[in-house]
Amino acid sequence: MTAARKAGIGLSALATLFFGLDALGKLLEVEPVLRGTQALGWPAASVFPLGVLLAIGTVLHAWPRTALLGAIYLTAFLGGAVATHYRIGSPLATHVLFGVYVGVAMWVGLALRQPALRRLLWPGPVQR
Repeated sequence: MTAARKAGIGLSALATLFFGLDALGKLLEVEPVLRGTQALGWPAASVFPLGVLLAIGTVLHAWPRTALLGAIYLTAFLGGAVATHYRIGSPLATHVLFGVYVGVAMWVGLALRQPALRRLLWPGPVQR
């Protein structure tokens, strides 16, 4: 196993762990998650459905055959988080862009563990 693949698995595992814990907190409707979601302007009733949506994306991303689909799905989910934080005026570097940081880690991890995707995203010089 190459160093790039090991790094990719590590980054993917961290992203999946983050998404999984976030989904679990929403599915269990723990009090800090309810308060945080309401502070972002979402009703408490939206926490569980958001947890279901996040869990679906996490499972898709964790399963190797559907990892690319999961990454696309979770990128859209993270876009909603970025937009939500921007809308309420959260600090840019720590809150608004946090979803971007997680998304970049997720995509770099996926690209490092799947050479075909890496070649698609970062093509080398054109061979003639």
